[in-house]
Amino acid sequence: MEGMEGWVGQIQSFIALYGLKVLAAIVIFVVGRWVARLLTKTLKKMMRKGNVDETLVKFIGNMTYIALLTFVILAALGKLGVQTTSFIAVIGAAGLAVGLALQGSLSNFAAGVLMIIFRPFKVGDYIDAAGVSGTVEKIEIFTTQLKTPDNKTVIIPNSKITEGPITNVTAKDTRRVDLIYGVGYSDDIDKVKEVLVDILAKDARVLDDPPPIIGLLELADSSVNFAVRPWVKKEDYWNFYFDMNESVKKRFDSEGISIPFPQRDVHMINQT
Repeated sequence: MEGMEGWVGQIQSFIALYGLKVLAAIVIFVVGRWVARLLTKTLKKMMRKGNVDETLVKFIGNMTYIALLTFVILAALGKLGVQTTSFIAVIGAAGLAVGLALQGSLSNFAAGVLMIIFRPFKVGDYIDAAGVSGTVEKIEIFTTQLKTPDNKTVIIPNSKITEGPITNVTAKDTRRVDLIYGVGYSDDIDKVKEVLVDILAKDARVLDDPPPIIGLLELADSSVNFAVRPWVKKEDYWNFYFDMNESVKKRFDSEGISIPFPQRDVHMINQT
């Protein structure tokens, strides 16, 4: 009986000594987790109002929640009398080790964040970057996925994209089509210009503003070259490009305008 009373006394003493600390630790954890969720939700809402990319919103939100929850757990352990200094040191050392091991991944992450914030391109744009040309299908934290014109999928690390120039081909609504047509030296250049002007005037895809430019570009070795610079909507670029070449060839043929081949004059010297 005395032994039982001793155990009860020890339990009462333990509860009196640690009960309030345990209760306080539980309260800190419950309330802290609720506050962490509230702050994370508020942060996500603010980023969405600022039109931040959803991928970045989710990533930053999750990282913020993990950081706040870690702080709450350390605070609860501290209330129980646990020395958290060693935990902080371990977390710091682990973070340093992970950072050193993932240097490449971290650079890709940083590049991905910058691309999502500054938006040099978006999904659906056609770009030239890191030596690859294609339509952007996905922009993720570590990589960007492109689809090439021949339907290949290319996944590029984000750091490779930001290391060099990025050409966004479809960023603007209109594009200039740069064409060169060569005619013979015996052809009437005024007639050639009239034909080119007429072809452009009959194509509804050619924009009036800015107006197309037609000019004599150079007197080349075997031809007189004309530069033709019309503007079209970006979605019409390639169809117009192919159709224009076909139209010029047919009109030149019907008008008797020659398209010369490269020529060389060879002089034979008789040394006999």
